[in-house]
Amino acid sequence: MPLNEIEFLQKLMMQHTSAETNYPNKINAAIFIDALYNWLFTPQIYNVHSTATIHETYTALQADFLPLLQSVLTDEATIHQQQTTFFNSIPNIYEALLQDAESVLNFDPAAISLKEVLLAYPGFYAVAIYRFAHQLQLQGVPILPRLWSTHAHSKTGIDIHPAASIGQSFFIDHGTGIVIGATTVIGNNVKIYQGVTLGAINVSKAMASIKRHPTIEDDVIIYAGATILGGETVIGNNSVIGGNVWLTYSVPPYSVVYQKNEIKVRDNRPITETFNFVI
Repeated sequence: MPLNEIEFLQKLMMQHTSAETNYPNKINAAIFIDALYNWLFTPQIYNVHSTATIHETYTALQADFLPLLQSVLTDEATIHQQQTTFFNSIPNIYEALLQDAESVLNFDPAAISLKEVLLAYPGFYAVAIYRFAHQLQLQGVPILPRLWSTHAHSKTGIDIHPAASIGQSFFIDHGTGIVIGATTVIGNNVKIYQGVTLGAINVSKAMASIKRHPTIEDDVIIYAGATILGGETVIGNNSVIGGNVWLTYSVPPYSVVYQKNEIKVRDNRPITETFNFVI
């Protein structure tokens, strides 16, 4: 029998107040990660004019991060240790992100300056949020890494699972429609264009703990619309994967993989000349 209104409201109340539904605030999680990004890369928002101002904002960010951890963890000592570990990792993440931004500037002919990349490139933003989320994932903090990656996905159309492993100088061009699965491994100096999927062949729940997404070695370029699937699929270093390619097997280093299409062009202008077939 369907629940009546009172029964439904009581059930909802029980679920909302149970220990298993002690969820973090999604809005606050998004506000925090954007504030961290802005503190690192868009200082004009905070009117930065001294080291003291930078430190003041840094302290405020630490305070804002604490309740997010408290919403997913219970032990106070663990919470403070996780906070310390995350903020201690920020300098290294910052340096890695500057390398990502330099890769964009050096490779994309449309990029005018590093400032433009930091302020306006959705690919760089998505990679930045991924690197913060990945750090939390490595620390074993639940839920928050996915909230951050989902927030970046909603803003950019780029879906990078926080458990994926991505090397240095990673460049996403345009980015819309990119999907990078949880067990994907990406090397250094890899470049990916819009619409690329690095996914699994089998999405069975039984394979949750098995590597099911591909490995992309160093210096690989993957052009728009390519789909690469499978945990045993390895794209060898310095390979080029052409647009719209579908791959479920490995290719050796220095490969060029492309899909051969037949394109026909015909004249679509109206016929202005009268043909006389009388012989």
